[in-house]
Amino acid sequence: MNLPLNPALDPSLDLVAEINRLRKEKNAVILAHYYQDGAIQDIADFVGDSLDLSRKAAATDADVIVFCGVRFMAEVAKILSPEKIVVLPDLEAGCSLEDSCPPDEFEAFVKARPDHIVLSYINCSAAVKGLSDIIVTSSNAKHIVNSLPKDQKIIFGPDRHLGGYLARQLGREDMVLWQGTCIVHEKFSEKELIKLKAQYPDAPVAAHPECPDNIIAHADHVGSTRDILNFSINSPADTIIVATEPGIIHQMEKAAPHKTFIGAPGADGNCSCNTCPFMALNTMEKLYLCLRDLGPEIQLDEETRVKAEKPLRRMLEMSPTQGPAPDVSKVEV
Repeated sequence: MNLPLNPALDPSLDLVAEINRLRKEKNAVILAHYYQDGAIQDIADFVGDSLDLSRKAAATDADVIVFCGVRFMAEVAKILSPEKIVVLPDLEAGCSLEDSCPPDEFEAFVKARPDHIVLSYINCSAAVKGLSDIIVTSSNAKHIVNSLPKDQKIIFGPDRHLGGYLARQLGREDMVLWQGTCIVHEKFSEKELIKLKAQYPDAPVAAHPECPDNIIAHADHVGSTRDILNFSINSPADTIIVATEPGIIHQMEKAAPHKTFIGAPGADGNCSCNTCPFMALNTMEKLYLCLRDLGPEIQLDEETRVKAEKPLRRMLEMSPTQGPAPDVSKVEV
């Protein structure tokens, strides 16, 4: 839910018009993750998942990058485009996975296993990226792990659920996992999901690999946010159960308004506990203010940035080429 309008703002202010004016005036590009509020997605220049937006951040020729997502995503933009001003609507928009992996503890974990290559999920701090050999996203993790020799020992952090899913899928049962989790995907209820499946027996379940094993076990399709979006749009099913942050449903409904998309339930069957509280901190008001004031700005010391850039560049080099993102401006029937 959006917070009340900032009391310093004129309540009659046309936020959309002002954001568009400032975007042009300051040569800014607005990037929005699929988990953002629908109004923010609609005004963004690019909407996507972590890999999509990492590439957009690296390729843009704007002077200012406004990253409507969480802090680690904006850090990626700054790492790849250090000469640009990178701003985040709310600096408190963090990530439970990032919080679960303190750099000093992860460094000790890595040093205790010197014969392991370190793969870190992009949902981590710049400092943890700097301790890693390759960064991965949920879009490219399978491809990158598969490209490594079968006898290569691997540390995977910080998401134990994504790491466990990869280990099972790719026969890498000896992969050493950091025990971090996403608070959003942890809150889905298997019991309530089974009830929902019984209510909609023909509805496939599309789940993100950050979900725990007991949720993945009921999924008909497992993939990244973008992959879930593609599946949901292209599936012949009229109803889809979606086990990831419900912000993605906004794009599904735009692309396929004739379908019904149901968010997987939490413990009481209808709670909003699977809404990311960090993503929700960004609002249209804060987007306007950060464009107006060019802050809060993402700042990284150069040593940290350079260390983090190497595994990110390696990820981009190793990632398979993706086709264009789904065109949600056209209704598919």
